[in-house]
Amino acid sequence: MTGADLILENIAPFISLEKGEKDLFVSLLKPDTIPRKKIILQTGDICRYSTFVTQGCLRGYTYDKNGMEHVLNFAPKGWWIADMYSLISQKAGTLNIEALEETEVLKLSKSNQELLYKEIPKFERFFRIIIEKSLVASQERVLDNLSLTAEERYTKFCSKYPSLTEYVPLKQVASYIGVTPEFFSKMRSNLLKKK
Repeated sequence: MTGADLILENIAPFISLEKGEKDLFVSLLKPDTIPRKKIILQTGDICRYSTFVTQGCLRGYTYDKNGMEHVLNFAPKGWWIADMYSLISQKAGTLNIEALEETEVLKLSKSNQELLYKEIPKFERFFRIIIEKSLVASQERVLDNLSLTAEERYTKFCSKYPSLTEYVPLKQVASYIGVTPEFFSKMRSNLLKKK
């Protein structure tokens, strides 16, 4: 399956496109291969693309005032990622986006996204749905951090990102669920003993 096939498959449950619309959409995408550990967006940059992963994995993270890293999200194959605040406002963002491994992506620029809205208005529906899902996931994440135990947050991580549990560095998983690597290691060891 090509990257274009994958992204069209991603869109299909939300909007129906005719062949000419698919062709226009695909023509506006910029393919890119991102080497492992390359940062494609840094704090302070303006996010100019929505990025769709066709192979590999990206992660979004930020640092607090003490220099502690906080992983906000992962984007494995078939997922979208962007600094939503920066992309929408076109102001400096706070998110860093890095490739966890060599990653192939399709990038849709903000200007091409606006062109899609004009030429194929149903794309406004698609991106509204994507933004709504992102907002819901962010709120759910905040509520989980307030109300769930670390074990419960880890269990949710494993069900949300089942393909990542084997190769994402454990310190990044710990950061995602909001615990120190030391605490995570002990917690994970206890969970494995229970099985």
